[in-house]
Amino acid sequence: MGQARNATTAPPVPLNMTTIGIIGSGNIGSQLARLTVAQGHDVIVSNSRGPETLTDLVSELGEHATAGTALDAAERGDIVIVTIPLHAIDTVPVAPLAGKVVIDTNNYYPERDGHIAELDEETTTTAEMLQAHLPESKVVKAFNHIYAADLTTKGKPSGTPNRRALVIAGDDADAKATVAALIDSFGFEPLDIGALSEGWRIQRDTPGYGPDVDADKLRELVAEAKRYRDM
Repeated sequence: MGQARNATTAPPVPLNMTTIGIIGSGNIGSQLARLTVAQGHDVIVSNSRGPETLTDLVSELGEHATAGTALDAAERGDIVIVTIPLHAIDTVPVAPLAGKVVIDTNNYYPERDGHIAELDEETTTTAEMLQAHLPESKVVKAFNHIYAADLTTKGKPSGTPNRRALVIAGDDADAKATVAALIDSFGFEPLDIGALSEGWRIQRDTPGYGPDVDADKLRELVAEAKRYRDM
């Protein structure tokens, strides 16, 4: 519980990247692509079906967007967002992501992903699984507890009272600061809840999963989270 009690609003820092790679262009990935281009960044979108299936999305996004493969997104992205079903994380390119900030948006759904013993036993988390797959990357958990439609409709300028908060968790302070700045630019208040292993506190079925609340309330909800085995 110590990490959750000490959770703090993460201080945004200037964004230095120009390109965001997105591996997975479903509901969350597409919405994050829209937010990315709205902030003037370039985006490379990819999915498992091939760039030719993303023509409509790229056309909508405009000149700052291109479609590519997962490898393209990994190689060219300064920050890379992985937003694919958990059972497919072994397909995420490893070498091109070394040293990069990688954002994990995933949640574990056994009916979709199949049962994964380590997650059923709660000995790891989805973000830690991605970190294990990408040992030289800086994985940060984010964007997994907000409905896709809310990403482009619920954002508000920094300083707005009761601004909606979004959690980050990670083991690298600089990587978390970068993701915090991205969240802030998208219109949400970043809330740092600690190490990557603390990401379970915002997984599905926890109090903080889904509700539109500010940082103070989200901090309380994160602290109230219980392991599935304790529910």
